[in-house]
Amino acid sequence: MNLVDTHCHLDDEKFSEDLAEVVNRARESGVNRIINFGDRLATSNRVVEIAREFDGLFAGVGIHPEEAFQMQKSDDERIIQLAEDSHVVAIGEIGLDYYWEKDSDRRKLQREIFIRQIDLARQLHLPICVHDREAHGDTIEILKREAHGIRGVLHCFSGSLEIAMEAIKLGFFIGVDGPITFKNSKKLPEIVREIPRDFLLIETDSPYMSPTPNRGKRNEPAFVKFVAEKIAEIRGESLDEVARYTTRNAEDLYSI
Repeated sequence: MNLVDTHCHLDDEKFSEDLAEVVNRARESGVNRIINFGDRLATSNRVVEIAREFDGLFAGVGIHPEEAFQMQKSDDERIIQLAEDSHVVAIGEIGLDYYWEKDSDRRKLQREIFIRQIDLARQLHLPICVHDREAHGDTIEILKREAHGIRGVLHCFSGSLEIAMEAIKLGFFIGVDGPITFKNSKKLPEIVREIPRDFLLIETDSPYMSPTPNRGKRNEPAFVKFVAEKIAEIRGESLDEVARYTTRNAEDLYSI
């Protein structure tokens, strides 16, 4: 079985003492490729370093909405410089987060740097990984207006089926994480059941949101198999089938 964890944060301090073991466990579980995303300039630099260190690891670089700041030309240049590395396959994690941010000026800043980084992705001919938390309308509006010709994924999808279909019309994938395995997950199973398989990606978002049966523990890429198993159950497919098409989708989007 060949799986791809298309979103994690192995630069997190929770992996500081056993990163090599985490990567090895992923490989032993059939996870042969991992895409590790930065959320600031410093962590973007770190995920590139990690990708260089381990075979099968790739990186995404960018500024997360929770880390929004008034970007300058030098910040653009730093992202462009990082993206020149052959291990970098995306601009991300970028997007909007209205769950944590309630201030209207800060939300405006999030939108500005989201658009700015979409433009960087266009210049670099890279896909984008989009964080969208309780900002579905603005996220889709910005993608419709600003992301022509750019592909990407709505990472850790939390919107409605209608939003998912709007994203798919734009050529965006839907990223599915540990919450699909939670007992209180209601909307997500319906979405996973209904959307075309050609637009599904599996993720862990490690070290966060560990799937059942490891809920409450530190998440890691090896656990992406539990996400794949749940998708197989929901869609009435075999695990091998889900592994094949989600891997194909990851290869298609990220050119890995």
